[in-house]
Amino acid sequence: MGSATMNPAIPECHAQLRTVGVTGTNGKTSTTWWLAHALAQVHAPVPTTTTVGAFLLPGGEVPIEANWHGFVGLMQRAAQEGAKYAAIEMTSEALSRGFAKSWPAEVAVFTNLSHDHLDSHGSAEHYLASKAQLFVHLKEGGTAVLNGCDETSLLLRDIVPRGVTITTFGDDTRGHVVMPLTIRISSCALSWDGMILDLQAPTLGRDRLQLRTPAMGRVFGENLVAALLGLVGLGVKIDDAAVLVDSLPGPPGRFEVIAQKPYVVIDYAHTPDALKRTVAAARSLPHKKLHLVFGAGGDRDKAKRAPMGEAAQRADTVWLTSDNPRHESPEAIAHAIAKGLGTTPRHIELDRRAAITAAIEEAAPDDIVLIAGRGHERTQTIGDARIPFCDAAVAGEALARR
Repeated sequence: MGSATMNPAIPECHAQLRTVGVTGTNGKTSTTWWLAHALAQVHAPVPTTTTVGAFLLPGGEVPIEANWHGFVGLMQRAAQEGAKYAAIEMTSEALSRGFAKSWPAEVAVFTNLSHDHLDSHGSAEHYLASKAQLFVHLKEGGTAVLNGCDETSLLLRDIVPRGVTITTFGDDTRGHVVMPLTIRISSCALSWDGMILDLQAPTLGRDRLQLRTPAMGRVFGENLVAALLGLVGLGVKIDDAAVLVDSLPGPPGRFEVIAQKPYVVIDYAHTPDALKRTVAAARSLPHKKLHLVFGAGGDRDKAKRAPMGEAAQRADTVWLTSDNPRHESPEAIAHAIAKGLGTTPRHIELDRRAAITAAIEEAAPDDIVLIAGRGHERTQTIGDARIPFCDAAVAGEALARR
């Protein structure tokens, strides 16, 4: 959502749309994407808004103003066309301005919490309090879907209103479970063809379930299971929900493999935790060397830059470059990231096009070039200007010249 203050009045069309809202630091877009595409198979159309854009599924993107009025206009249009469900990615900024009060969800999904957006919120406590608004405004009969491997869920559990059902998901192979899990990922087989997830959900009457997804990376497995529980929260039977989400494609720019020989991957990871997980996902796939191209946004949370360097240490070679520098010096941003890189070999190439091109030219056929930070974005913000720039397109041009 945009920066406009939320309208305190709940729009009339809200009553027609059973809404599932998704919040967290990482995984919001993927979880919302899968929920929306699954619900579109149950009853179309389904309005959905994410970082990628606004959509009225099963159709394509719908251009709207990035503010409250644009959002409400999309919901009104969907209601007029007979929609019954809506899937909404809810950012901390929008929630801090009262979005959950103006558009309360029936099902609220929490993916995880880690370092991000402290420039906007001022403190980790305010960031968490903003996320919590989605759950505070759940009504009796609603459902809260919590990540049972994230300690923040213990706090969210305590502020959920009475009469709200709490369900949990998690990857217990990571060894950090803080709440009993409604659905647990017991194993995850990862390859360049995607993932096969083995799940256990005894309290839902299923000792074993299996899901397939073309997405790659354990975090996407968690997001897919979160979407599965979101559907269950809306009343979809678990077996039917599993069929709906099985083999759905992931959103653009989320560990999106655009080439082989070398493997070239585009990913939106722009926080320390997301980058660490994305690098881990790449490392777990067959390859020889991992070349990582990334930077950090300017005029944003400066405290996360060195931790992003630390998250990149498992790469064989790092190309530090510009992201969306805005009004900051790209060189200063790169040097701040480099403080966390330790001894990892690195190049500093502030021209993002040149950095992507150089990494692809250096890569051997069995290497991975991971281009992180911008994912689906189609413009680069330099100063006040938005310049057309697409990582996938630039990588495609470099590959064509190999």
